[in-house]
Amino acid sequence: MIKKIKTFAFYLSVVLLCIVPVSVFLWMFMTGLKSQADNLSIPPKIFFSPTLNNFKDVFGQGNFTKYLLNSSIVASLSVLVALLFGLPSSYAIAKYRMHKIGLVLLIARMVPFISYLIPWFIVFRSLHLIDTYVALVTTHLIITLPFVIWIMVNFFEGIPASLEEAARVDGCTIFQAFIRILLPSVRNGILTAGILSFIFSWNQFLFSLILSGSSTMTVPVAVFQFISYDEINWGGLAAAASVITIPPLIMTVFIQKYMIKGLTTGAVKG
Repeated sequence: MIKKIKTFAFYLSVVLLCIVPVSVFLWMFMTGLKSQADNLSIPPKIFFSPTLNNFKDVFGQGNFTKYLLNSSIVASLSVLVALLFGLPSSYAIAKYRMHKIGLVLLIARMVPFISYLIPWFIVFRSLHLIDTYVALVTTHLIITLPFVIWIMVNFFEGIPASLEEAARVDGCTIFQAFIRILLPSVRNGILTAGILSFIFSWNQFLFSLILSGSSTMTVPVAVFQFISYDEINWGGLAAAASVITIPPLIMTVFIQKYMIKGLTTGAVKG
């Protein structure tokens, strides 16, 4: 009897925790299916005639497909560069116990992003890099690189030192042991850090708003265009928001078991 009560309490708590995020997403999707008149009605309409006009307008007006491509390029490159530099850095921090450096990186990640805007803008304007992928990818590294390092340090600390020593005895160099032995051992952590970093980069708005232009505009900035001084296009805004939510959602659904393994493995050392 007690076991059944605990099981019921567990599933009830899961349902209660899921109600808020799921209801918000459903409300957003329903808003995208409403006409502007239905969205402005008071009280809000629960029952209405759905329409796909808002979704058609999102892709029919402007270059929303191009903005999706820009976000994909910027997020993917920022994650790849963060992994390229973050994995060796986290390995060095874990091996040589340089936790103060890790703390500095974490503080850099916690500093409000607006603090970086003016210096970044001055630097990139002087280098004629405004509205380029180089500027956006570089600024997004402030988000992805510390995050990758901070997650992966725990994974590398959890690998027994004897594993690397055995590889060195077999004739591997440090680089070969890192590539062939250590990285496969922390693949769940790499996947977890990569997916979460991609989502954070994909949703970044502030840097893209200031440093992008018509050529490199990302979807969070494009969604902002549905808000004007005259009115807010609630249907278009919700439809665009629903569209840009889909890629991270699909990635999370298909790779969730690896992310759970990665998060739980990284929480246990030894």
